[in-house]
Amino acid sequence: MSWRPMTPADLSAVNDIATTVHAAYPEDPAVFQERLALYPDGCRVLTHDGTITGYIVSHPWVLGQPPALNTLLGAIPASADTFYIHDIALLGSGRNRDAARSVMRALIALAEQSGFTNLTLVAVNNSTAFWQKLGFRIVDDRTLEKKLQSYDDMARLMRLDLVVAA
Repeated sequence: MSWRPMTPADLSAVNDIATTVHAAYPEDPAVFQERLALYPDGCRVLTHDGTITGYIVSHPWVLGQPPALNTLLGAIPASADTFYIHDIALLGSGRNRDAARSVMRALIALAEQSGFTNLTLVAVNNSTAFWQKLGFRIVDDRTLEKKLQSYDDMARLMRLDLVVAA
């Protein structure tokens, strides 16, 4: 299994995986297409024997302002101050081989190289404990309650602060 850059030709498989893994969090194919067009460096697919078995979509964004579920961004804001993980989805075989941890190492390196001091995400589908094991912490911000409910009642904004060398 290995991660590689996502291409437009991968979007059909990405949409199929999203529908399977995140059935309770549907997003239009245009969301993935736009994220790939806006920030291709943050979009990768996991392959196993030539078959796509997972993906991750990430991009610069504004701290404390996660996009609502199933919304187009329009552009990456010039004021982006966080590296945002929009979505990760792995089919069963990818979950057993440390695939999420390996792509997270690559995304942390990308975020650091791009000058970001933190990563953020919205944890859904009872994944908070998984993200906490990777060093993320829950951000308690009451002003985000309504936006996070566009995901579900258990959605949590999470943040990982990066160690910045002096």
